[in-house]
Amino acid sequence: MRVKPIQISLFILFVLGALFGLMFLSQEGGVQKAQKQDDGFSYEGISVKYPTHTTFLGLEKDSSLTRQDVLEVTQIVTPLDIETVENKSDIITTEVIKELPDFSKIDTTRIVRIKYPESNPDFANELREKLSSRFCRIIHYGDSQIEGDRITGYLRNRLQHMYKGSGPGFIPVLPVYRQISAIVEPSENWQRFAFFDPTQKKFSHRKYGAYLSASRFTAYQKELPDSTMIDSLPIIKASVKIGKSKKTYAKFRYFTNIGLHYGNCNFPIKVSVYNDGVLIQQDDLIADGKYHHYKIRTATTPTNLKIELEGKVSADFYGLTLDGGLGIQIDNVAMRGASGTIFANSSATTYSQMIRQLKPKVVIMQYGGNTMPYLKDSTDVDKYTKRVINQVNWIRKRAKNTSIIFIGPTDMCLPVNGKMETYPLLPYLNTKLMETCLENNVAYWSMYDAMGGKGSMKLWVDEKLTAKDYMHFTWKGTKIISELFFTALYLDLKKPDNHDKT
Repeated sequence: MRVKPIQISLFILFVLGALFGLMFLSQEGGVQKAQKQDDGFSYEGISVKYPTHTTFLGLEKDSSLTRQDVLEVTQIVTPLDIETVENKSDIITTEVIKELPDFSKIDTTRIVRIKYPESNPDFANELREKLSSRFCRIIHYGDSQIEGDRITGYLRNRLQHMYKGSGPGFIPVLPVYRQISAIVEPSENWQRFAFFDPTQKKFSHRKYGAYLSASRFTAYQKELPDSTMIDSLPIIKASVKIGKSKKTYAKFRYFTNIGLHYGNCNFPIKVSVYNDGVLIQQDDLIADGKYHHYKIRTATTPTNLKIELEGKVSADFYGLTLDGGLGIQIDNVAMRGASGTIFANSSATTYSQMIRQLKPKVVIMQYGGNTMPYLKDSTDVDKYTKRVINQVNWIRKRAKNTSIIFIGPTDMCLPVNGKMETYPLLPYLNTKLMETCLENNVAYWSMYDAMGGKGSMKLWVDEKLTAKDYMHFTWKGTKIISELFFTALYLDLKKPDNHDKT
């Protein structure tokens, strides 16, 4: 029998009509898994995703935000670029760098402000005093959002121009991600051990220091070798070269106080320091197993510094600090995959010893994003925020008289019905973190709200301000979100009689 074209067309229309009709029977959120709720059908444990007519026709939106809303948010402030010009006296010649935010051009009512605990009305004043003191170290702990000195580096540059200071601060002996703050070239025999890395077996002694990672030039062994074994071991040499980067902020290119932080040194290790091939310093590290800070001082920024280590068994090297002496110094401690809940599991003794040496006056903690996908309900959120505050209090007990600022997570998305939507529990997580921090004398800045709130991440991705992973900022987006935070901070730091420019 010959099928006529009209019959084929009618059949197709019938099938399409039936499929469209099923949309009116599909239930909104009918297929549920943790925070993800797709439209569809569920019956006796069997689930089938299927759009409702409102989803298919785009009649409902996850957010009322528009592209223009996000553009307005990102245009509130004007971020700074990396300087490329410097003069012989090590002073930046780019005039714009000397200027602080020009509030004649900024609508400050649209800036998401930092929230301070009501129980401590002097928090902002105390913060101002610490930042303007002769020397103020800040440790910025965070997840992968700050890897490569992102956010931290921008804030460091801003504050160093505002309060003086130079140098990039903490750098791992073996960097595992690209960073532009300084040139660090380790020899090939280094290994990095991060306390926050779930894929690595932890040191049994859990001595990871204040930066929660260590590098070694010989393999870690739980049991120390005896004298017989030591005699048979070869002497191993390892080195790390340090130089200033021409691709970073000019302030970071000047450092004369170099620190090599180490611990768990139980056998002789000789350290030799060269600059441009000339030996400038040579010593033996202290082999008592405790934390120590080996200091290297130079009159000017070294052009080609090489630290050479020689021994049979490596110590644990917690990292380098490249400081300029006075003023502001901010350490970037990026912990990929971390949620800010592991501090108290490390060695309290080693952490305390290192903190006493570093003397941080401010600690910034930036977490929440990595835990978001694993939260099932509000009870999980409540438990997480309590764990975070326990960690804060653990740090505070060892870093006494330290002001703590918590930066909350960004907006985050998951695919729902074929489009990216904000995690349902994210607004509650942000609110609960804020409440818990403020109740425990911790200041809080909502990055979620600063981005624009619910639904903003998708629009930031569309504008190429965040990557297509719907999580990490691009370099352009990093500068914008960092300037938004700095502007909020500056509004609280500047004295009432201050002019907006200096």
